[in-house]
Amino acid sequence: MKPMFIWAGGKNKMLKRYSSLLPKTFDKYIEPFFGGGAMFVWAYNQNPNAEFVINDSNEEVMRIYEVVRDDVVGFKAKLDFLENMYLPLNKDDRKKWYYNLRHENAFNYHSWTRTQRAATLYFLMKTSFNGIWQVNKNTDGRYGTPFGLGNQTTSVYDREVIDWWHKALQNVTILSQDFEGVVRNHATGGSFVYMDPPYRGCFTDYEAGFDDRDQERVVECLRYCTNIGATAWASNRDIADDFFEHKWFTDKIHYFDVTYTAGRRKKTQHGFKAKKAREILLVS
Repeated sequence: MKPMFIWAGGKNKMLKRYSSLLPKTFDKYIEPFFGGGAMFVWAYNQNPNAEFVINDSNEEVMRIYEVVRDDVVGFKAKLDFLENMYLPLNKDDRKKWYYNLRHENAFNYHSWTRTQRAATLYFLMKTSFNGIWQVNKNTDGRYGTPFGLGNQTTSVYDREVIDWWHKALQNVTILSQDFEGVVRNHATGGSFVYMDPPYRGCFTDYEAGFDDRDQERVVECLRYCTNIGATAWASNRDIADDFFEHKWFTDKIHYFDVTYTAGRRKKTQHGFKAKKAREILLVS
């Protein structure tokens, strides 16, 4: 199975490269920077009977997961309603319709139910540009990603994917709190904690930013997990200044050459192209 939506920095492609390092057993899985949840899909398939705690500072995204868990029928009904309005339109009209819906989501959501808010945001994410999360002043600090390709033919969302997530999330604790508190309050011996924070030197949707002091807090969480007997990982980007090498054991840092195709692409005179970079993985 796959994540419900594309997420810039998602770990679908990296999972194969992590395969030899992944823990064989764990009784609790904790992900403090959840996003699209690609690693959760692996963890659930590995041990569906484990205890799961997922968290992200983005309350709107975490509401989608809550509603899929608690009201999947209402969620899909709202999506079907929006889809039936959207699909008959030509591309130009889809674009106009998208921006009208995005405006409603930004300014007229206050009377909406949780299910309506979650489904509307999810529909916008499925029809927007490339899974990039953006907010701007035109949307009052709420979801502001531009319209996507508008090339959907028979459907906007995958019903089987939604149904899988509904089942997988049934006994999952879903939070939107500070990541360090989540780790310290929930990690125990035998846990697997995977942290995928905003990368150094990259765009972040964190309202207050995510600076090097926050990156140090991630390393402190690694150290805490090591001390209590939990397995912990942290992904990040290597910007060649030895920041993490000075803060963690060099023999427990792995390096991966990658190519970014969404969210972190390089702009040239001919448009955007894939950008080569180096990711690192800190392990306990």
